[in-house]
Amino acid sequence: MQPAPLPTTVRPPLPPVTAALPPRAQPAIVTPPPAAQVAVMVPPPAPPIAPDTQADVTTIAAAAIAAAEAQQATAPPLVRAGAARISDEQDFDAVAERETIESDAERLARMQAERVVIAPTAIPERPADIGPNIIDYALATTHGVGERRHTRRPISADRHERGCMAFRSADLAQEWFLQNGGPGRDRQGLDPDGDGFACDWNPNVYRAAAAAARN
Repeated sequence: MQPAPLPTTVRPPLPPVTAALPPRAQPAIVTPPPAAQVAVMVPPPAPPIAPDTQADVTTIAAAAIAAAEAQQATAPPLVRAGAARISDEQDFDAVAERETIESDAERLARMQAERVVIAPTAIPERPADIGPNIIDYALATTHGVGERRHTRRPISADRHERGCMAFRSADLAQEWFLQNGGPGRDRQGLDPDGDGFACDWNPNVYRAAAAAARN
């Protein structure tokens, strides 16, 4: 016994699928601008040379060149506006062309007329009431720094440092020291080693200056 045939269903064919594609963009066509017109200076045509002067063209050209060179030589130099000129005082040729013996004599005479003579004056005397002169004291002594010449009582280093800090310089300390009992007495402890020089004051500076003046 054969099985019954299966029913078959026949479907109609599907219609073809067509996709709508967007139109392709066409490249833009750029038209180049027209070429810039260049102005060309065309010299005017030369006048025709007469038959009788054609043989003398070389002479005419030489005369034209000589005239152009002469005009260039006599023309003033071109100077840019606002530009500073460079001095030519060190150029002998330039100064010789501009200056003469007469102009030099005139300039020297003018300079001599404008000269001011200052008469020398005597050095003023140093007042006697302004205190001791540390220069005279330095030249009057011959011993070195640190060589004991006077008796001193022992003092602390702090007291000596505080006493010297009261003065702006060693010269001022030495002046006050000499004016207030020094070098024999030392009231403020400015000269603990007894050499007669307060607060590291050094007389060798003035001694060397005096020796150089004598030489």
